[in-house]
Amino acid sequence: MTRTNLKEKKSRSAADLKVVDKNSIKTTSYSDINLKQWKNYDHVKTDTLWEFPSRLKEGGHSNEYHGNYIPQIAQQIYERYTKSNDVVLDMFFGSGTSGIEAVNMKRRCIGVELKDELVKSVSEKFTPKQLVTDVNIICGDSASDEIKDKVIGRLEVMGEKKAQLLMLHPPYDDIIKFSDRKEDLSNCASTEEFYNLFEKVAQNGYDLLEKGRFACLIIGDKYANSQHIPLGFECMARMNKVGFITKAIIIKDMQGNERAKGKTANLWRYRALAGGFYIFKHEYVMVFQKI
Repeated sequence: MTRTNLKEKKSRSAADLKVVDKNSIKTTSYSDINLKQWKNYDHVKTDTLWEFPSRLKEGGHSNEYHGNYIPQIAQQIYERYTKSNDVVLDMFFGSGTSGIEAVNMKRRCIGVELKDELVKSVSEKFTPKQLVTDVNIICGDSASDEIKDKVIGRLEVMGEKKAQLLMLHPPYDDIIKFSDRKEDLSNCASTEEFYNLFEKVAQNGYDLLEKGRFACLIIGDKYANSQHIPLGFECMARMNKVGFITKAIIIKDMQGNERAKGKTANLWRYRALAGGFYIFKHEYVMVFQKI
């Protein structure tokens, strides 16, 4: 065999190998999950009841901030709805769960947080390099008109026009007060005002999200004035109003993930029996798509 024929044979072999590799992988446009090996993804949930025995505390996560969502939600949502290097936009960044898990899973994140002192403390969870290449934190009001320009500026720095995933974990109305700021959704004068401000955040998120990509809303209900207030379903309606379609409503068990509940469990049980209501042990993880 001549040297020329040998080179041609090696070239054809390399080309054949590429074809084989390409044919062995099948993914969606929004995920790295290989559908040709779907049986290897037992850890990825596809049902609508999520139970986690405890909050994950490894990988940079902690539970020092009351009201942050558990990292396992980010892990599930990121693997289902993002690809490596995608940008996650979190409009209620809080203690940084979305950003921490983005770094852990080789995604990037832009977080919007209202409280400047929280932005400073959360920034310390990331290295100076990560704060340049992987995580951008913006101090601002997610419901404002100005925030879109700020996010667009950060997206441009990251080489993107839009985000590839939207994460929303708003306050559950006034159940927990997070600050004294009037822009804070936990300080709304009424539940209707809370819904209206949330809708503005949802609209901003919709405008900043890439078409065809997904949004995740983590929300719970509340009990007030002797009645159940369905915050989750009204927020879902507001998401639909701005243009999202609903893809899933997941019930997540909150037991084992709350703080300081054990000491008052009997008191709440008495109140439930006396008042005719039931004690919340779940919250919602709602998934939407921008079409």
